[in-house]
Amino acid sequence: MSSWVALEGGEASGKSTQARLLAEERGALLTREPGGTGVGERIRALLLDPNLQGLEPRAEALLMAADRAEHLSMVVAPALAAGRDVVSDRSAWSSLAYQGYGRGLPLDEVRRLSDFALGGRWPDLAVLVDVPDDVVAARLAAAARPADRFESEEDAFHRRVRVGFRELAAAEELRWVVVDGTGSVDEVAERVRAAVRSRVGW
Repeated sequence: MSSWVALEGGEASGKSTQARLLAEERGALLTREPGGTGVGERIRALLLDPNLQGLEPRAEALLMAADRAEHLSMVVAPALAAGRDVVSDRSAWSSLAYQGYGRGLPLDEVRRLSDFALGGRWPDLAVLVDVPDDVVAARLAAAARPADRFESEEDAFHRRVRVGFRELAAAEELRWVVVDGTGSVDEVAERVRAAVRSRVGW
């Protein structure tokens, strides 16, 4: 039976790299949120545009939900129905962390909105790549590319997001696994593979 695994974490956690490596190792479909579809990539470009200032948090959450509904319908659900495993770089839980904890929107409302977008079909497992605050700060400072709209947020926002991910993982231990994101890329990848293997049998 095919499974849907989402890699989660704050900025500079390394989750995108780990999502790619896990998908390659498993032969799974690699996708991402926001994005992953033609419509989704246009929404992503808007949401990450550093020149977009003052976007209402509820509008941000609705854009994320629109992307998510399209992503599930056009990418994830067909792959799972065809018997293919899916690895996603972010999922609906990122909305709880970013728009809920980060932006301060009521968590129950963000959860209901995400559930509506997904028709109740959430990922089978979320892997939180957890990295200490000082490591994140160093990675962001060393980044060669310009920061996007989320990366440019103040430190307090990023701390709230990281706290949010940790609290979400602690509250739903059957749906989450937390992996230490420090060390080399290969070391983290082995931790991710072992964690996923223990939960969904990959």
